[in-house]
Amino acid sequence: MAAPPAAWQDPVPLALDTAPVPEYGGGSLADLLPTLVAGQGVSVPGPVPGTPAAVIPELTPADRNCVFLIDGLGWQQIKDHPDEAPYLTSLLGTSRGGTGRPITVGFPATTATSLASIGTGLPPGVHGMPGYTVRDPATGALMNQLRWRPWTDPHVWQPYPTLFQLADAAGIHTAQVSSPIFERTPLTDVALSGGTFHGRLSGEERMDLAAAQLGAGDRSLVYTYYSEVDGKGHKFGMDSDAWRGQLMYVDRLAQRLAEQLPPRSALYITADHGMIDIPFDEESRIDFDEDWELRAGVALLGGEGRARHVYAVPGAEADVHTVWREVLGERFWVASRDEAIAAGWFGPPDAVEERVYGRIGDVVAAAHDDVVITASVHEPRESEMVGMHGSMTPVEQLVPLLEVRS
Repeated sequence: MAAPPAAWQDPVPLALDTAPVPEYGGGSLADLLPTLVAGQGVSVPGPVPGTPAAVIPELTPADRNCVFLIDGLGWQQIKDHPDEAPYLTSLLGTSRGGTGRPITVGFPATTATSLASIGTGLPPGVHGMPGYTVRDPATGALMNQLRWRPWTDPHVWQPYPTLFQLADAAGIHTAQVSSPIFERTPLTDVALSGGTFHGRLSGEERMDLAAAQLGAGDRSLVYTYYSEVDGKGHKFGMDSDAWRGQLMYVDRLAQRLAEQLPPRSALYITADHGMIDIPFDEESRIDFDEDWELRAGVALLGGEGRARHVYAVPGAEADVHTVWREVLGERFWVASRDEAIAAGWFGPPDAVEERVYGRIGDVVAAAHDDVVITASVHEPRESEMVGMHGSMTPVEQLVPLLEVRS
């Protein structure tokens, strides 16, 4: 008997081994600071006890290191906008030690997770911040790790020292230069603290002070940050004049900082994730709050539109996994918690800690297509965003590691 026409066949869900897993262990954001401080003589433990930290092999040591993290500016966004970002475009060939290649940020590709990864040098399965919102196993409530709501003890939630703290303890002049609003946030405390925080409002002030702090020590480690490329992308999308204006502005900031580097310095310009604009139509935006099939058996919906943590009613885990895979499996990589861990989504499988295990969804759904799972009732603000991120697609995962040396 002949096979039925293709149109009659059941959809085939995406195979999990087709997901482009982040390059933990030598090519991810979590590997950047361990590389830099190791080159300055600091010993850094690895994610698996008893092992040294991985390093990005293409980078060479410098006495003074500065990291400029531009929130939301992925590799593809620079490549697509050479006119708006001529300086950053001119540096593309310097990325990742002159290989002209990007690095990956880790999963999910979201700010809280990425900042914890860069600051601790650990993957999400170890530092314990594996998403925008995740379930707190101690309370059963969703924890927003960007806004730190509801409150929980930051150093219980993320107990590891930051690389800035280790560098400061080793006698390296260490500083963060950012907006004053971030100085006392729990996320800064657990991910970026160590040395001295300097709050400055304007981007120009931050660049000038970062350069000054870099020259303030014989060995220095300085971090500076700019958020509004991401902010304008979320609100207006990357086709907007507002987003392009921010890209033009941050391009000038990067050049301003690079031109002030003191001797024996290396500047690394990178990002916490890329971004993708999602159309406002029913095909591209699946509303969980209006979809009875996806809601069945689900106690909590965590994560964000393109990287969902799904927490099932006890006993319904297998059924929820089956339904989500059947409904979404052509457009999302849909994995059980154990499958996602085994596939290395959150770092080396043997490194994922027990305290983090229950924070990961019973089901994890990562977008493959240009699609999001919104929640119009429970997440009205997030559901209205134009630009989105979170998943493992190249546009979200790949970020630059542009380099300037003096």
